[in-house]
Amino acid sequence: MDLKKIGNSSVQVTPMAFGAWAVGGWMWGGAEESAALRAIRASFDLGMTTIDTAPVYGFGRSEELVGRALQGIPRDQYQILTKYGLNWETAEGEFYFDTTDNNGKALKVYRYAAAAKVIKECEDSLRRLKTDYIDLLQIHWSDATTPIEETMRAVVKLIEQGKVRAAGVCNYSTTQVDEALKVVKLASNQVPYSMINRGIEKDIVPQALQKGMSIIPYSPLQRGLLSGKIKPGHKFGEGDTRENNKFYTTENINRANALLEKIKPIADGHNASLSQLVINWTTRQPAMDCVLVGARDEQQVKENVKALDFKLSDEELKKITQAANEFMLAE
Repeated sequence: MDLKKIGNSSVQVTPMAFGAWAVGGWMWGGAEESAALRAIRASFDLGMTTIDTAPVYGFGRSEELVGRALQGIPRDQYQILTKYGLNWETAEGEFYFDTTDNNGKALKVYRYAAAAKVIKECEDSLRRLKTDYIDLLQIHWSDATTPIEETMRAVVKLIEQGKVRAAGVCNYSTTQVDEALKVVKLASNQVPYSMINRGIEKDIVPQALQKGMSIIPYSPLQRGLLSGKIKPGHKFGEGDTRENNKFYTTENINRANALLEKIKPIADGHNASLSQLVINWTTRQPAMDCVLVGARDEQQVKENVKALDFKLSDEELKKITQAANEFMLAE
């Protein structure tokens, strides 16, 4: 895959990145370790050399798996995007939610991005990832208990120390981005975006284009719903939180599948799966410079990579977008 710059930074990434949330196991109903390692390595071998992870994905497990899978590969041949700002070790910060770890242990997660915590999290991530620098370090969620200026000054310090190459944010509003930009040059904003979840087109995307930032969209398949493989009555594994998600009601599963039926002829015309078509369309949207696509095993990685094996015509893009425009989420 051809590399492209993230925003106005010097960091170059693949247009599609391996999203390592699912391999961490947490909230996805578990993941088999050897399969996860093979999936990460397959991503690299097939040219998708950018990996997006986070400390909270499996509470360190995802980062550790990424570090192990890439060990022995020259560091300048892959790109690591990770995060900070979610705290499950203490009760400091803004309470976010209750959860359990991969072993069923109850945990409370807080949004916490005080300067000392940002520095500590970066050091912990470097250790787990078995590297001495992170290509893009992103705050995972905003923390109302810590001024944005304090958080971003800590990131500037890490950049000055050579431990971080570029700064990004996740799930930030336009106001929060503007505040952060007073302190640090932001390369990106990582936010949820899919064919049936396009709210960011109103404000987040225009801001990114104006400020020279990239959008790193996550959940482009709406956590699997746009694969076409989810039908009403689908049985989810233990610990899988999708069952209670608003997109996974019977009505919305039916509506999503109706959308997919409209665009299936285009996928068939390219000998592509629905997932590949949806991913390809997402990479063609404004500012979407690095689309995150998750996978649990090597076969899923191989299928994802094929999403860039074909080019949609302007007319096909228009037809897909029109079909997506007609989708209405049932509340």
